[in-house]
Amino acid sequence: MSKIDNNQNKGIWWKPAVELFSQVSTWIVVPIILALIVGKGLDQHYGTKPLIFLILAGAGFLFSLIGIVRVIRKYIEELKKIEEEKNLNKK
Repeated sequence: MSKIDNNQNKGIWWKPAVELFSQVSTWIVVPIILALIVGKGLDQHYGTKPLIFLILAGAGFLFSLIGIVRVIRKYIEELKKIEEEKNLNKK
């Protein structure tokens, strides 16, 4: 990365952080909310008051964890690539 590239990117230094935040937030909110809404509806329909609700809440939580781990792993790999490029450019 040259000095010109660094100067051009100074205005958007926060962009990667916002992208990571939005991806992780989406993985937290969407699966859990969907699981809770569907679980409550199925419990009312079948008369199994907390059973399906709790099962789907747990499944939504696990699904969220898997998604968050995937996003963070991808981010860490990108950081390693950037560090390797910086080290190569210093030599």
